[in-house]
Amino acid sequence: MSGLALVTGAAGGIGRAVCDRLACDGFTVIACDLDEERVGDLAARLPSGPHLARKLDVTDEVAIHKTFGDIEREYGPIHVVVAAAGILILDENGARRPITELSTEEWQKTQAVNSTGTFFLLREFLRLREANPVEGARFIGFSSVAAQLGGYRSSSAYIASKSAVLGLVKAAAREGAAIGVAVNAVAPGLINAPMLRLSLNEADDAAVAQSIPQGRIGTPEDVAGAVSFLAGPDSAYITGGVIDVNGGYRMQ
Repeated sequence: MSGLALVTGAAGGIGRAVCDRLACDGFTVIACDLDEERVGDLAARLPSGPHLARKLDVTDEVAIHKTFGDIEREYGPIHVVVAAAGILILDENGARRPITELSTEEWQKTQAVNSTGTFFLLREFLRLREANPVEGARFIGFSSVAAQLGGYRSSSAYIASKSAVLGLVKAAAREGAAIGVAVNAVAPGLINAPMLRLSLNEADDAAVAQSIPQGRIGTPEDVAGAVSFLAGPDSAYITGGVIDVNGGYRMQ
């Protein structure tokens, strides 16, 4: 595989694994994150470079427009966008707040990053590919098993934001098909990454793993493998889909 792959949330646990995998697959990775220093270090150490790093706030539609435009003018068309940036807000004890105690600020911040941020990225990518189509264009959003099950640890704001991604992916898949853009999502389950550690101590992993048919907490590399498949040619006839990466935690 080749071409440009832009990944948001690249400095996070799953985002870093996705960047590693796509770089190994042959893509030139544009690693994007709010943490400029960490994402710069990441891009510098990815295999088969050189790769790029950009500071990007996915809640800023103007910044997204500028970043995408600058990249395409200097390096050519973006082939793959992976919207991995996300936020989960819990209380001081790492527990979800009841809806009755959820502040408007917390609700809006969560939606701004997880759902509206995905929308901004998707809209910009579709506009670019409509004006300048490329073969094998892919958009990959991030939902969550929490959206599918109603969540056990995740906040209602997070669950709602990740549910919005599920609907957005289906709507965009219908529109993207006409311009050669496949739009899909992954829905991670319990993954050993910083977001999980907000609500789960490693000492409790063994007990929690008993509720997962495969008997273990997932790894960021498990998620990166699913993203790699959706970014590549073997997924050419898949759009509007969601790949569950949860070890059987949720079965349809």
